Amino acid sequence: MSSSNSVTVQILDKEYSIICPQEERSNLISAARYLDGKMREIRSSGKVIGADRIAVMAALNITHDLLHKEERPDIQASGSTREQVRDLLDRVDLVLADDPDISKG
Repeated sequence: MSSSNSVTVQILDKEYSIICPQEERSNLISAARYLDGKMREIRSSGKVIGADRIAVMAALNITHDLLHKEERPDIQASGSTREQVRDLLDRVDLVLADDPDISKG
């Protein structure tokens, strides 16, 4: 059985302590760096304001990329998963379109 330790990662200038197994530590740090980079890209575009909204958009973008990756045929989402992701993307688009605080670009 693996031991779990707390790992501190920084995402969009905020620190998070996350408990994970020792053998997954480097994967967690890599994932946090990747997420931080994606969130910074979204923030710098100026089209999405607020850390929560930036996080949702980053999560959706990463999920979209994962589900539609042509270079990785070994990663296949089921039709149901694709429908759920499309539904979530549509719902987020609707919410963001109705938000007067979001600059349209």
